[in-house]
Amino acid sequence: METVGVRELKSNLSRYLKKVRLGEKIVVTDRKKEVAVILPCVKETDEEELLQLIQRGLVHWSGGKPAGMPSRISSRGKNVSEAVLEDRK
Repeated sequence: METVGVRELKSNLSRYLKKVRLGEKIVVTDRKKEVAVILPCVKETDEEELLQLIQRGLVHWSGGKPAGMPSRISSRGKNVSEAVLEDRK
């Protein structure tokens, strides 16, 4: 984690933001005291967001497939579980 003073950060903001985009964390100091940390933004997937809502009790999931989800892909032949069982023999 890199440490940078406010004046240096202001002078070279683009350079430090590039480092943050690459995943680095930057500690910002003002008169040698830590005042902030700049972290990269992490976008969560829709599934992670939904799981968090369920865990907080804001939504309820009954276990069914949500409306609007793509339909199941149909295939010919054995399904995966049958193929695995056959391979184990």
